[in-house]
Amino acid sequence: MALHIATPLLASTAFPVRPGARVWLKMEALQPSGSFKLRGIGHACATWAARGARRIVASSGGNAGLAAAHAGRRLGLPVLVVVPETTSERARTLLAREGAEVCIHGSSFQEANAHAHGLLGPSDAFIHPFDDPLLWEGHASMIDEAAADVLPGGVRFDAVVLAVGGGGLLSGVVAGLRRQGWNTVPVFAVETSGADSYARSLAAGERIELPAIASIATSLGARTVSQHAFELARTHPITPVVVSDHEAVAACLRFMDDHRVVVEPACGAALALAYREEGPLAAFRNVLVIVCGGATATVAQLQAWDAQLRA
Repeated sequence: MALHIATPLLASTAFPVRPGARVWLKMEALQPSGSFKLRGIGHACATWAARGARRIVASSGGNAGLAAAHAGRRLGLPVLVVVPETTSERARTLLAREGAEVCIHGSSFQEANAHAHGLLGPSDAFIHPFDDPLLWEGHASMIDEAAADVLPGGVRFDAVVLAVGGGGLLSGVVAGLRRQGWNTVPVFAVETSGADSYARSLAAGERIELPAIASIATSLGARTVSQHAFELARTHPITPVVVSDHEAVAACLRFMDDHRVVVEPACGAALALAYREEGPLAAFRNVLVIVCGGATATVAQLQAWDAQLRA
């Protein structure tokens, strides 16, 4: 039972590209829960339900929690989402709207995650926000869909741009690329400064843990990436890119004007690279950008951040 929808693949003329090149948008922001997370988390929840799970427990105050809540409601299972105290009131409201029980615990995701594990019962399924092969398998379906959409002359994508938080999206996209035999298609993994644990880890040659998240792109706020995502850079061409919070927010506002869709700064990080007049994407002809979404973003919040970051 697939809980996600097949999202549009749009050819956009809004991005600066050389003549003959094109940017393609995989519109994961249109998923029912508001982000790509529903693909992997929906797959994981459905898998655990088939195995006999009676309740879903998740640790996330953002898109992963919303995806788990949506999946549980669709499957007829109760959902408990443990969120840190920093979770916005809007996120809590959206979780409650999906019918989830919300437990607030700790000042960080790490504390909320540990508490969620302590609440697990024998018939509960725990859903991690990003570090689970079931999630990567589900996320890979977006590449299957994109590959099935016909490009002119059967041309394949020659680069993929996505945002990186804990590495779940990256892991799923690479799995999807490999499933299509696109083992050499480079991936540009974009983070915001202050939430750039992946870029710092690759530069150091080992996984590092950020002391804190110093970025407004809280959906990228994994202080350390998964081991799997880190190791993927050894076997797949992955280029880390770091943009500023201001670039990410400006990209969200520009994208809203260009495509009439609101996304959060975590998604704006990937869009910011695509909007750059010059940069590493200039060498490619068919660039796939994963518009990962974000249900907690509002126009007013984006505008307030923009004003703050310009000051």
